Amino acid sequence: MSEVVVLDYEMSNLRSAVKALERLGANVRVARSGDEVGTPTAVVLPGVGHFGEAMKRIRAAGLEDAVHRAYQDGSTVLGICLGLQLLFDESEESPGQPGLGLIKGGVEALRTDRKLPQIGWNTVEWRDGAAIAVGADSPHERTYYFVHSFAVHPADPDAVLGTAEYGQRFCAAAGGERVTGVQFHPEKSSAAGLGLLQRWLAELEVPAAA
Repeated sequence: MSEVVVLDYEMSNLRSAVKALERLGANVRVARSGDEVGTPTAVVLPGVGHFGEAMKRIRAAGLEDAVHRAYQDGSTVLGICLGLQLLFDESEESPGQPGLGLIKGGVEALRTDRKLPQIGWNTVEWRDGAAIAVGADSPHERTYYFVHSFAVHPADPDAVLGTAEYGQRFCAAAGGERVTGVQFHPEKSSAAGLGLLQRWLAELEVPAAA
């Protein structure tokens, strides 16, 4: 069984994320400091709130270096909501405050006349072949719960796994080798969200190619 470490830097939807993963059968452990992370099968970075404050707390707890070590040693990383944004290099919400840089690119405010933050359900258009979306064929299976005012902009277009519309088309999911992030809250997205997390967990069990 995969060991999944969920990071707690006191700005996250920690309890709901942990409960959802445990419900799906994952062996979940919570890490509040860098020396508690180790090299698990996967690291989950949930989050809500301000980019700069989140990165300050992550660094103060020694979690930034721990995430990089785990990733370099083979762990898979998943970012949820603000956690997705923290995977990027920087955000215009917090100029001068670097992110984790596991996905190249930046974060910008949504450019829309619609009310911000976006709060509610929205449909994601998945890129063909995105592993976490395989089987999510109907609109019901592709509808997730969002709460955000910012969106990520991957430097590599191939890193865009899914998009959604809210006054503008924006990146709703991004990823690369062993790193994935979603702007929505799968743990609050009913069966569609649990299905996505189940597919992500299933990918952890697939042996790496020789």
